[in-house]
Amino acid sequence: MRLYLLALNPTDSVTEGFLPAARRLGIDVTLLTDQPDAHDADPAVDVLECDVRDFRAVITSVSAGRAPDAVFTNSDHLQTQAALAADYFGLPAKPWQAALRTKNKAEMRRRLASAGIDAVRSAEVAPGQDPAAVLAAPDLPFPCVVKPREGVASEDVVLADGPAELVERCKEIQARRPGASLVVEEYLPGELCTLETLGDGERLHVLGGFRTELSPPPYFIEERLTYVPRHPEPVVAQVLAQLDALGVGFGACHTEFTVHEGRARLIEVNYRAIGDQCDLLLADLLGIPLFEHILRTHLGQPLPADLGARSDRAARLDYPYARRAGTLTRSPAPVELSVEDVRLTYRPMRQVGERHGVYHTNRDILGVVRAIGTDQESVDRAVAGFLGSQQWEITP
Repeated sequence: MRLYLLALNPTDSVTEGFLPAARRLGIDVTLLTDQPDAHDADPAVDVLECDVRDFRAVITSVSAGRAPDAVFTNSDHLQTQAALAADYFGLPAKPWQAALRTKNKAEMRRRLASAGIDAVRSAEVAPGQDPAAVLAAPDLPFPCVVKPREGVASEDVVLADGPAELVERCKEIQARRPGASLVVEEYLPGELCTLETLGDGERLHVLGGFRTELSPPPYFIEERLTYVPRHPEPVVAQVLAQLDALGVGFGACHTEFTVHEGRARLIEVNYRAIGDQCDLLLADLLGIPLFEHILRTHLGQPLPADLGARSDRAARLDYPYARRAGTLTRSPAPVELSVEDVRLTYRPMRQVGERHGVYHTNRDILGVVRAIGTDQESVDRAVAGFLGSQQWEITP
């Protein structure tokens, strides 16, 4: 079997998740990427340079190689391209329409509103448009959130408290992203949560989700995710209804939403497996071959009625992040520990000696702490103890 895997820069999901899973399944992998020099660590993988953001280039590259059994990506930016290429070759795939409308946040809002499910007050700012024009949008409330229409990972997502601040924030983002469209939408209050799902087009499994703790406003950096085996059934039903309206039901999906007074409202839908090592934790926590299941769906194999997932353990991830620009001069080394009944893993995201600015996004993360145990109290205690005993130093 031949899998064509689309990727941009290397990620933990690819290197520690999908590539090992493909080997275990006996699948040969051709990796298509526009950064071939960054993907040279695995000699068993054929790496080909390709403009993976262009579905036509992807189709051409696949056509020139061995006949494909699957075309797949776990990149936020490449879901539509992978879906179009897979459909071209008659292979199982996410509907490209659903991939597009989940990536395009304005289109997602329009779809949900037209389906009568949820109407979030919002407006778009086109590339080069004077952001002051958005102030004429009817009933635009404050505070509101400004974000790139096709953005990801809290990149350039910021809260604006009033009209002047809104215009200023838009202009700042436009200066950094001159070709990007922006979305301005009402701030949705409530507890921030995620729902993780896996489907084969006929059957949809809910894998639980997370409660997310963010940095103080006006930015939205993820500081901590705590696993939730089961959100309340009415909340899950609301989220699944919105995903159904968007056409989501095949493969993995990571959905972020708020819950306020019992009402679940989508923040964004990432039509791929959750990242930032949460997927690695999920596979371990649930005790299932998660990455193999995801690949099998793209090979046209149905999911079992029961995944056999465990539900008797607790878990948490913490993301220490940089508060100032400079050179990282001290940082913990990678480690795996057992603290009573808790298994704790730490992996650095930056190397000592690297110099970075402050981005107010997930790019500020210095490392990832993953912990799994029998109960939440012991997990929290182990993580707090580890973080309290470590030091990250940044020299201006």
